[in-house]
Parts: sequence; structure tokens; C-alpha cells
Amino acid sequence: MCGIVGCIGTQQAAPLLLEGLSRLEHRGYDSAGIAVLPPAAGSAPRIVKRAGRVRDLADALPKRFAGRVGVGHTRWATHGPATDANAHPHTDASGRVAVVHNGIIDNAAALRARLTDAGVELTSDTDTEALAHLIGRSGAETLEAKVADALSLVEGTWGIAVLHADFPDRIVIARNGSPLIIGVGEREMHVASDLAALVRYTTTVAHLADGEMATLTAGGFTTYRQDLSATATTPTHLDIEAAAFDAGEYDSYMLKEMFEQPAAAERVLSGRLDDRFGTAHLGGLGMDARETRAVRRVKILGCGSAYYVGQMGATLIEELVRIPADAEAASEFRYRDPVIEPDTLYVAISQSGETVDTLLAVQEIRRKGGRVVGLVNVVGSAIARECDGGIYLHAGPEVAVASTKALTTMFLGCALLALQLGRVRDLSVADGRRLIAGLQALPGQIQEVLDSEQELVPLAKRLAEAESLFFIGRVRGYPVAREGAQKFKEISYRHAEAYQTSELKHGPLALISPAVPTVAIVPADELVDRNVGALHEIAARGGPLVVVTHREVDLGDLEGREGVARIDVPRTERELDPILLTIPLQLLAYHAASHLGLDVDKPRNLAKSVTVE
Repeated sequence: MCGIVGCIGTQQAAPLLLEGLSRLEHRGYDSAGIAVLPPAAGSAPRIVKRAGRVRDLADALPKRFAGRVGVGHTRWATHGPATDANAHPHTDASGRVAVVHNGIIDNAAALRARLTDAGVELTSDTDTEALAHLIGRSGAETLEAKVADALSLVEGTWGIAVLHADFPDRIVIARNGSPLIIGVGEREMHVASDLAALVRYTTTVAHLADGEMATLTAGGFTTYRQDLSATATTPTHLDIEAAAFDAGEYDSYMLKEMFEQPAAAERVLSGRLDDRFGTAHLGGLGMDARETRAVRRVKILGCGSAYYVGQMGATLIEELVRIPADAEAASEFRYRDPVIEPDTLYVAISQSGETVDTLLAVQEIRRKGGRVVGLVNVVGSAIARECDGGIYLHAGPEVAVASTKALTTMFLGCALLALQLGRVRDLSVADGRRLIAGLQALPGQIQEVLDSEQELVPLAKRLAEAESLFFIGRVRGYPVAREGAQKFKEISYRHAEAYQTSELKHGPLALISPAVPTVAIVPADELVDRNVGALHEIAARGGPLVVVTHREVDLGDLEGREGVARIDVPRTERELDPILLTIPLQLLAYHAASHLGLDVDKPRNLAKSVTVE
């Protein structure tokens, strides 16, 4: 959601900025722009910005656009429509200050009114323009102090990068709730809101903390608080290659990431399973056996797909650990003034580790004295730093907006947590070993489902022609249905709604018709007879059916009937069923969207990392 890049050093800035912005397109945006300080001393920043795509910005750049210091931005609208005027960077009245900003300034209306009363002519609808004017109007002597002065008047969230014609040897950046990463190169420095924009130039990085500012020069960086007192931020080296952020031989990032799921599953499990004692080893939780045994309840928090995985994980924990567990949307959690219990373990799930709703929920829990652990994919991310401990997912970079391989590793992280909690309590060694065998088999079984991709293409095309679809499931199958509906709606733009199968008769059955297909999750479990009975109710009303099931499930006289199709997945241990049942739904959504000619990696109106409320 929005993207920031910046560089200062010996290379021309514009090509680096455009390359960085192109690697942030997956985050979601509606306009783009760059600002570069020309080589002539005292020259105001040159700015080009356009509504539309980064390629539109590149086409608009003049042939000569020299300068070795610059910042760039992709905007996801919060204030004002997508227009050239509302695109970033924004400047002050003199044109000597240029600012790019991720986040939301909550008191923007009051600040804009104050500036207007002071005779400032505002040229955009944005909150960010107010910040640029505040920096330009500060009487402080240094750029660092000017930015700090302006931020002292601002309420909200921000990740910002600032250029000033009077200080051409530096970029000043600041963070409060919106991620910024410093990249350390050879005689050059970079900044970005996402690692994807940095890895072509450096894998030595420093993560800016909330409330922290930094000054970047060609020779290095310094960090400090908003009161300008120094902080100590040490760069770290990341073991990652730029190729991990390329689609390679695949037509899209989403397709690549779906087919990376077997390897991602192996990584998240590697070194964490103990067959001898039938348990998992999760040293990152920071909990000894006594603390683990004292847990009486588990509450899982996430947004979107992470929330649905949390529902899968909560069911799994209740089954294995035999303590109450539930999942809740992190975006609602803190607004109901939740009661935080000392014997509850709170689990925050986020691919990016920067999801603002989940981060705020974590901070609320910690303010009230609760223990919270994170399941995140990005080392050094805000949620990872805020939590008391956690499990890194090791999915590798995920670029497509629709989560696939990260979702799979989130589920496996929940399974590992459930296994460790269960073995400390009453789960037997035999059951522990049973689960371990199931987990070890999953990478191969996921590959088996992916190998059936082409068989699903005709089904996906038929579903794509429907304007509305139902996804249904019970108990373990219900969050699978929710995740399937989520995938379908976010990349195919078809209305897709998930219901518990048991709720059909309480309203949704009224909508069943030949024009409304139902995708049903029917594992071979204790509820199979009831689930198959519900399928007959749908078929009796002419509703087309796609049944995601196991080979041994008998659909009775529905087998082979026109309008009824089945997708079989391999059997695993019943507690692990949800993840294998989810994989075909990813493929169906992908091929439905592809059939409709849609951009599966960058669905409209959505962003990969949601960093504003």
C-alpha cells in the first residue's frame, strides 16, 4: 500500500528510482512520481508525477533528468482522487522542499485550514501537502530539525522521505507506523518501504523503528529520535537474492508463488520437528515448559487471509491441545476495548509483519500486559519486533497481492504451535508422531495437487462466467471456504460469499439457482454424510456444484450428474486437511481471473501490505 524509494550516491537517481518503483507495483497504487535534486548547487528539486502506472511516469520523464539524489513514490489514494496534482512528491510554496509520504495524517483538515489562513495556496487534496508546507515554513537551521518541527504538529501515521534544495547532500526520513528500510551500498545509500526495491543494490539493511528518524548521505546514515537525540541502529545482512523477487519462467508472480508452496512448506518445517518425542521445537517463542503449560486459552489475530488461517489454526489448537481457541479479525479487536487475560496466549499472523490493524492489536495487548507471539514472514518487521516471541514463516518473498505460499506457511506455523502446546499438555507421543508424519508428507501432497492444475482449468473457466458464487464448508472446512471465496473475489472480481454448510437452510438456500454455482468443501471426516446431504439440497434446486473432497468420499447419485464436478485431494491427517483442501481453490481463482483477462498479481483497489487503517 503506497511505496517509497530514495537514493543518494554516485549514480544517476532517476533510473534507480524508476526501477525501485516498478518493484513496488505489487503493493497497490494509482499514481507515481519522482523528485531529483539537479547537480547545480541550490537548484530546486525537479519533479515529474502522473496518475496511472509507473510506465506512464517513465514515458513522461524528459531525456535529461540529471541528479544523484532523489525520492520516488507510488500512491494508494486516501485523500483525493487519482490525479497528477494529488500524486507524490509534494512541495512547499517555494518548491524547494519535496516530500513523499506513506500513511495518513489524521489532523490534515485542521493543518490545511491553518495553512490556508496563513495565506498558503494549496494545490492538491492530499494530507501530505500540508506536511511539505510545514517543513518549508519551519525556521529551524537544519533539515533534520525542520522535519522534526513539522512532525511535532502532525497526528497519524507516516513513513516519509524529504529532499531540500538548501541541503543537497542528504535525504531525511522518518517513520511512525509505516515501514521504512535503509539500504547500505557502496558509496551510496537507499531507502524503501519494501525490501523488493532494495535487493538489486544491496542486502545490507537497517529497519527504522517507530518514532525514529534518519539522515542518509552518500557515505552512510545516522539515526535519531524526533527530539534529535541519537539512537543506535545496526545494519544486518539478509541472505536473499534479487532473483527471488522475479517471476522468472512463470506468467505471473501468483503462479510462481503457488508452485513454490512445496519448497516453502519444507522450509517452515525444517529443523522444527522432533520425531523422537513427537513434538515441535519453537525456540523463537521464548516460552519454557512451565509458561507453556500455564496457557489456558489461545486467541489468534489476523486480517483477510491471515484471519481465515487463524480460524483454521484455532480449530487445530482446540483439537490437539484441548483448550479454548478462537480467531478474530485484528481490525476490530482493539476497538471493542478487549479484556486481556494473563493466561491467554495471543498470536498475531501477518505475511508482511507490517499490517497496521494487526500491529495496533499487538500494541494494545502489550499495553494491557498480555503475552503475544507473531507468525510473520519478514524478518525485522514491525510486528516481529513488537511481539514477545514468534515463528518466522520462511516462505520467501511473496509479491502477488493474493497470498498463497505465505498462507500455507501460516497454517503450518499454527500446526507447529499446536503440536508444541499439545505435547506440553496432554497430547500423546503417538499422536505427536502421527501429526509429524502428516506434516512431513505435506510438501509432496501439495505438489500432487499442483500437478493436477490443467485438469482444473475448464472448471475455473465455467466458474468465471458466473456473476455470483457460494463457497461452503463445515468446522475445518468453513475457513477453507472463506479463504476460497476471498481468493475468487479479490482476483476475478466475481461476487463470492462463504457460508457454513449448516447455515444454508437459514437463508442462503433462497439464492441457489442454475446461475449460482457452489464450491463445496467435503473432507472425508465425521461430517461427510451431512455435507453430502447438503449437496443434494443444492442439486435439487438446480445449483451447479464443484466438490473439493477426498477420493474415498461417495457422492451417491450425484456422481457423474450434469452440473456436478469433483476435485479430489490426497488424504492427510484430519487436523491437517484444511491446507490441502485450500490449494485447488487457489488454482481455480487464478485460472478464472486469467480467463477473464485480469491482472492476477495486482487486483484493482487492493494492496499487498495494508499499512493504513
